[in-house]
Amino acid sequence: MTTDVRVLQQTDWDVWYDNLIRAFGGVPEASEERELYNALTEYDRSLGVWDGDQCVGTAGAFSFRVTVPGGASAPAAGITMVSVAATHRRRGVLTALMRRQLDDIRAGGEPLAVLTASEPAIYGRFGYGIGTLQLNAEIDTHRVRLSVPPGTDDVHLRYAVPAEVLDACEAVYARVVRGRPGMLARQPGWDRLQVLDPESERDGASPLQCVVADRDGEVVGYARFRVKPEWGPSGPDGAVVLSDLEGLDPAARAALWRFLFDIDLTSTLRTRARPVDEDVQHLVSDIRRCNLRMKDSLHVRLVDVGAALEARAYQAPVDVVFEVEDAFCPWNEGRWRLTGDAKGATCVRTDDSADLTLSVRELGAAYLGGVSLASLATAGRVRELRQGALGEASVAFSSVVAPWLPHGF
Repeated sequence: MTTDVRVLQQTDWDVWYDNLIRAFGGVPEASEERELYNALTEYDRSLGVWDGDQCVGTAGAFSFRVTVPGGASAPAAGITMVSVAATHRRRGVLTALMRRQLDDIRAGGEPLAVLTASEPAIYGRFGYGIGTLQLNAEIDTHRVRLSVPPGTDDVHLRYAVPAEVLDACEAVYARVVRGRPGMLARQPGWDRLQVLDPESERDGASPLQCVVADRDGEVVGYARFRVKPEWGPSGPDGAVVLSDLEGLDPAARAALWRFLFDIDLTSTLRTRARPVDEDVQHLVSDIRRCNLRMKDSLHVRLVDVGAALEARAYQAPVDVVFEVEDAFCPWNEGRWRLTGDAKGATCVRTDDSADLTLSVRELGAAYLGGVSLASLATAGRVRELRQGALGEASVAFSSVVAPWLPHGF
């Protein structure tokens, strides 16, 4: 088969998107969800593979800015809507899409590509490393109590219609974005995704609800959630299903957590896609009854090694030479000297002897500070050539807070 990779035309979007939906099981989306993704699609960054007049592969990219260690934001291509028709597996369709995408991203000057994966084994061969994890929990709120910090009682909570307080909630989100690597600065239109509430996504739970936290007339936090009523032989046994929660300080967040724990007729709080250093872990009386689980979240690919490493700051001074392997994007291969600290960095080609050798996949995993280069070395994925270089680089690459992707794309 000859793979015909083409930029998506607006007139072909429905066929292109239908192919994507079929590849993910074929269950139609609600009309409002489909319309929103149509509006968000960047046509000049969306690709289709065609076999005659049949679309057999899709891939897109969103123009994002992602927070990196040090608080700056870096341009990043958010890889999305990747699919291959079941009739065209193992014919090079995915490789052709990844090749074209990364070439285009490089030409556009973005140093990073990021994605979330339906199956984590797919993208490593294209140089993506797992850069963030997410925490899921199912908390027994009948048995687990909270110990809240001072000031929690000064926070006022009120119910609000999610769409009506969207601007106030987005203002809170915008203030916390710079404080955590991996978070995405929301582009126009992406706020609507946060309150999209198709009935098909509720799984028997209520429509989306919202509680806003106020202090001295200022919105300082919010929680969006659903309640799933359930009844057992002993009475009410419902669940609170958290969609998202943000707060500007410990008291605001604690007030929201306490509210969620205390909703009448419920005995379980289910959370998903939360940061692995979630503060509620330190407020609960019994961590075992929180049933914590982790899974992969944001996969990171350095498209331009030098520019990507210069885009972030470093927790400690570092001066190290990497020998980088990158068969899929050979322009990254070779030796790079990284010199940096908390104020910034330079990363340039060098002929100096290498201190560490690794592939671009490991650099992607460590880039946001959530995966230690030292831990990758214990797995044989990073090799130390100069004694002490591994420790120096591991400390420098670390992040004070765990990187986190708050929502998919």
